[in-house]
Amino acid sequence: MSAKVVRILGVDPGSRITGYGVIATEGQNIGFIACGTIRTTHEKDFSRRLSVIFNGLNEVILTHKPEVAAIEDVFVDRNPRSALKLGHARGAAIVAIMQHSMEAFDYTARKVKQAISGYGQADKKQVQHMVKVLLELEKSPSSDAADALAVAICHAHHLRYGERLNC
Repeated sequence: MSAKVVRILGVDPGSRITGYGVIATEGQNIGFIACGTIRTTHEKDFSRRLSVIFNGLNEVILTHKPEVAAIEDVFVDRNPRSALKLGHARGAAIVAIMQHSMEAFDYTARKVKQAISGYGQADKKQVQHMVKVLLELEKSPSSDAADALAVAICHAHHLRYGERLNC
């Protein structure tokens, strides 16, 4: 009996650049479908940026038809205002996902890095490299797209191994 193929949308939300990645899993196999970024930098008005994120993810979902989504959780570093904007961008992404009746799973950056590289403090270059290796890509995706693919891969591992991975 073969395993069911599941398409997973990974999202790395950002108020200026939101990364997305779509993978397919079947048992132990993980395959690349698509990745890219939604750039809002051409919009000066923050509300319009949120609309660009929402519409961009709607288009990705309609094009690639994922069954489930995984999204990176917000973290507060030093600037609460930046965290608030990131939360708004994440909210726009979640509403786009929910509009398509998909379930959304949250993962912290640390847990994603742990699942991808085995080290929760991995830097962006390490994440890019591991995504390239795990998905057998010819070249590394942009850092935002790689982060989104990493979130999707983390969820694929979670589906496979559950809480043992603690993603």
